[in-house]
Amino acid sequence: MAASTTPDGSHAAPAASAVPGRIRMPYDPAEVGGLPAGLDIEVYDGVAPPPSEHDGVVFYVLPYTFDQTPLRVLAEMPDVRFVQTLTAGYEHVLPYLPPGARLANGRGIHEASTAELAVALTLASLRGIPSFVRGQDAGEWRAGFYPALADKTVLILGYGAIGEAVDRRLAGFEVDVVRVARRARSTADGAAVRAISELPALLPTVDVVIVTTPLTEATRGLVDAAFLARMRDGALLVNVARGPVVDTKALLTEVTAGRITAALDVTDPEPLPADHPLRFAPGVLVSPHVGGSSSAFLPRAQRLIRTQVTAWAEGREPANVVAG
Repeated sequence: MAASTTPDGSHAAPAASAVPGRIRMPYDPAEVGGLPAGLDIEVYDGVAPPPSEHDGVVFYVLPYTFDQTPLRVLAEMPDVRFVQTLTAGYEHVLPYLPPGARLANGRGIHEASTAELAVALTLASLRGIPSFVRGQDAGEWRAGFYPALADKTVLILGYGAIGEAVDRRLAGFEVDVVRVARRARSTADGAAVRAISELPALLPTVDVVIVTTPLTEATRGLVDAAFLARMRDGALLVNVARGPVVDTKALLTEVTAGRITAALDVTDPEPLPADHPLRFAPGVLVSPHVGGSSSAFLPRAQRLIRTQVTAWAEGREPANVVAG
């Protein structure tokens, strides 16, 4: 059943009483809590077989996984009208989105956890934590002077919700922050956000680049050989976005030469093969795509599900719509 149209031309979800379909989500409704009464809800975690036939499912909350099975299930839902992903990125969902369905991303779930990791990777890489761990294992005392984050200039590339969360967490580290987004604007408190077209001039002026941009056709390969060549000698690249935003071959060239360093929560390919040269390149710290995988995830995911399903059931437009 099609959604109605509001006076301003936007789409409004039909009320629960007008939707003779099911809502499928990865958590027990009792665990989510606060959902409207009378909804036909079934649980599908993406691991066990689907609990019913796919027709009749009108609202689908994708399980939090990059496994293809729940996405293939999505492509087989002829009646689905709203799809909620629990990931911030959604490029992996678009090829499976049925015609007429709208897609919302997990904005509000991952900002805190991913921003924490971005700062943790930055500090760990600068302060030599990987070397200390190896020294501990080897019984070595690797004392010396290491770079501090204090007094550095940090560029946040992709100044959306996660970029803003990184900015807030950098506030106490005595750094200068350069904010970059697709278009120039000002933050709520008047700080300048520079346009991405200014990157060539900005990159030689910063010490750390933290990448938080979504993966789109415009950002795929954005951090290429030319981008990396403009970074200062000794600069640090931190990627908590998506692996394909960075050209892996170009990055390997720079880190192998020792000109820059990198801290990566995401890689291309991913998972990174055990024998991949990026694992062994000097000055490279790799974490296994765990930016959103923390204790902060579940309460925020359940809160978003509760908000989105309630909006749908009450005939209001759910938030975070990114496609459809």
